[in-house]
Amino acid sequence: MKKIELAHSPDADDIFMYFAIKFGWVETKDYEFTNIGLDIETLNVEAMKGTYDVSAISFGMYPLIKDEYALLRTAVSFGDGYGPKLIRRKDKRLKRNFKVALSGRYTTNAMLFRLYYPDARPIYMDFLEIEQAVVSGEVDAGVLIHESILDFDDSLEVEKEIWDIWVELAGEGLPLPLGGMAIRRSLPLNRAIDIENILIDGVKVANDRKDELCKKLEADNLVRISDAMLTKYLDMYASDESVELSELQLKALDKLYELGFEKELFSEPMKSKDYLIPREYEELRNS
Repeated sequence: MKKIELAHSPDADDIFMYFAIKFGWVETKDYEFTNIGLDIETLNVEAMKGTYDVSAISFGMYPLIKDEYALLRTAVSFGDGYGPKLIRRKDKRLKRNFKVALSGRYTTNAMLFRLYYPDARPIYMDFLEIEQAVVSGEVDAGVLIHESILDFDDSLEVEKEIWDIWVELAGEGLPLPLGGMAIRRSLPLNRAIDIENILIDGVKVANDRKDELCKKLEADNLVRISDAMLTKYLDMYASDESVELSELQLKALDKLYELGFEKELFSEPMKSKDYLIPREYEELRNS
């Protein structure tokens, strides 16, 4: 068996998209997948070190690892009319240099936030601590991600949607890129193709058996939310749109990287298609 380390966040959509494989519902050929659950910023940092074979990453940091990792086409998360939320206390008005809690320096939401609020003073903390930091007054505002966007303290309100920031920066008609998966380039190409196809099958099976999988995830205490809230969240971030990158999603990624290059966050322009696993090899191998 070829052992593959697959790192993902403990977020409900990452768990949902991976655990069909974990539960043995997908044919994995001669591969044995071991999963590692870490928060997204830790995954970003570990990807920069080349730690795991396959890892969830923030799309906003991918240009920093593009020479060591290829982008996978599957298990992607985009917002469409929704996304992370900048929240503050209802009794608070933000100054130009407000202090804000972000879930990590390398997250996509942090990248877009800094482009839009260049004078804000960010501090970085675990995303699970951000809501309370705002409630307590430790920070003036914070960007909520993952399931926390669905339910937060009554003393808080939304100052700005990251979705609205994206539309202002990128224009209408493009989904908001948030996160995806990357695979180490040192793996043989035929192996990388196999792994991508297995993961694609895993997301397809998860969607096809959504109700059954959700019940099992809840019963095994693998997700932080349940029932209607879990269904709502998965409809947002783990759906048919997550199975495989579409042309529109690729266009959105290109716009994200264009914005980053224009603002000198990235050293060179890039087109996302150039960093996908080439499928021509598979077609030749099977011809």
